[in-house]
Amino acid sequence: MSPATRRADPVDGVLLLNKPSGLTSNRALQIVKRLLGARKAGHTGALDPAATGMLPLCFGEATKIAAFLLEADKIYRVTVRLGIATDTGDADGTVTDEAPVPDLTAADWEALLGTFLGESEQVPPMYSALKKDGKRLYELARRGEEVERAPRKVRIHDIRLLEAHGNRLVFRVWCSKGTYVRTLVEDIARAAGTVAHTAALHRESVGPFAGEAMLDLAEAERLAAGNPAALRARLLPADAGLAGWPAQRLDADATRRFLEGQSVSCDRPGTPAMVRVYGSGDGFLGVGETVPGGRLRPKRLIRTGPAVQPPARTAAARHAGDDERR
Repeated sequence: MSPATRRADPVDGVLLLNKPSGLTSNRALQIVKRLLGARKAGHTGALDPAATGMLPLCFGEATKIAAFLLEADKIYRVTVRLGIATDTGDADGTVTDEAPVPDLTAADWEALLGTFLGESEQVPPMYSALKKDGKRLYELARRGEEVERAPRKVRIHDIRLLEAHGNRLVFRVWCSKGTYVRTLVEDIARAAGTVAHTAALHRESVGPFAGEAMLDLAEAERLAAGNPAALRARLLPADAGLAGWPAQRLDADATRRFLEGQSVSCDRPGTPAMVRVYGSGDGFLGVGETVPGGRLRPKRLIRTGPAVQPPARTAAARHAGDDERR
């Protein structure tokens, strides 16, 4: 099959890439987009170049759910180097400070980590992609400038100590969107009476997507080289990213009107909420919003094939399983 023929075929779905270290999220996206021969692509929240792990890549119609995945919780495995601070907050930065590492037991570290549970306000780091007056903060930081950043509300749902030995600390954190792990690491070190930076960061999950479904970039390249269809077969349907949402099914008449952009009646008269919408033939129609009076209005129309359940568990279910194994 020629590249031209491949590009003519529609490519819709989500691929869970295990991003390698040393690659920007956008570069990883462009590589996979080329391998799939996709026209339209987007990712759902960048990882730092040095970070590894789950990067959901959306193609075709599935790009319409990318914005909703940006709102999803994430789980990270974090490796910390205690006693040394850097300007970037990670191992790629320049050392800015050093301090003794306190002699804390595993129980001490567990207790300290527990104080970070719940909602708090976090000041984003200068080395971030946020903008100030149209400029990326990291661009200003590279020029030696520092500007005031407004704190943002974040939530730590769970945080588990995995290892504490000498100047090495490893933990797993389940956090809300917008949480900067590098800042969290610095805050934890400060609470312990020292300094630190993030030595390694691996994202294990995003929203409903579990790590078992990730595909390494080398494997994606191998599949595409042998048979492009084999790589496309690894795509998840667009609704996989919304697996935790309530679902609303419509009859044939309501399906037609919903796809025409009209609001339709539904069986959810309560608080306004976002829902997955399925047609009379179980096809995924897109995202709808319930409104007072038992009505459902379209928010995002998506024209893809039949819905398929994603091979994933919610973050809460994964942590419940962890509890059972501990």
